[in-house]
Amino acid sequence: MADLEYTVADGIGTILLNRPHRKNAFTLDMIDVWAQALRDARTDPDVRVVVLTGAGDAFCSGVDLDRRDAAAPPTPLQRKEHLTERIHRIAYAMEDLDKPVIAGINGVAVGAGMDMALMCDMRIMARSARLSEGYVRVGLVPGDGGCYYLPRLVGPAKALELLLTGDFIDAEEAGRLGIANHVVDDADFAGAVTTLARKIADGPPVAIRTIKRAVYQSARSDLRTALDLISSHMAVVTSTDDSAEALAAFREKRPGRFVGH
Repeated sequence: MADLEYTVADGIGTILLNRPHRKNAFTLDMIDVWAQALRDARTDPDVRVVVLTGAGDAFCSGVDLDRRDAAAPPTPLQRKEHLTERIHRIAYAMEDLDKPVIAGINGVAVGAGMDMALMCDMRIMARSARLSEGYVRVGLVPGDGGCYYLPRLVGPAKALELLLTGDFIDAEEAGRLGIANHVVDDADFAGAVTTLARKIADGPPVAIRTIKRAVYQSARSDLRTALDLISSHMAVVTSTDDSAEALAAFREKRPGRFVGH
């Protein structure tokens, strides 16, 4: 079986980190496949939502430090390029993807594994799952966006506490901090992830993609710019077949049948 599997079924694209014997620690080869899966999802009309999760009892324990290809290159410039040209492609591909991405955190997520969860749009955690930035414990700085994503979710003070101590937090604490959208019993985890993904996949895809885009655009804009953008978005969305079908389905009290344009 492949170390990373990407499948599409019924509007849901699933990226499965599939190295349970290594707590789904990723390799550079996995990064290549992972980035390509996100690019494919972006342009595939059959994908309306993406789920990222891990096999076994872990989400992701970060980069596999025991792999020779994970060793730090010899010069500072090469070490920088190792991140920017390889690892960071996941963050860039995530930013380019206007379809919602759900992290299904089924177990431990550490270091870059936690960062990979943070860069998703929503997170569902099994009650037994735990999170840790962890980098500081091995004398490193968060290399995959933790200093960017975490403060935006929990505020700078709490983010600094988690980043500077490397402490683990459990799923309940992640829920209280707003990192996890939902915390569910382990037995209910797979069903909860599928239920949320299915609900989004069954919605009007043009409106859903536009809402995601507008949320992130607005976070970087002043009010007038955000309202100007949303008026343009509204004008485009209301001209689509999806919008007309959504309104008809609402009035007729039936599920919508959407084509994505």
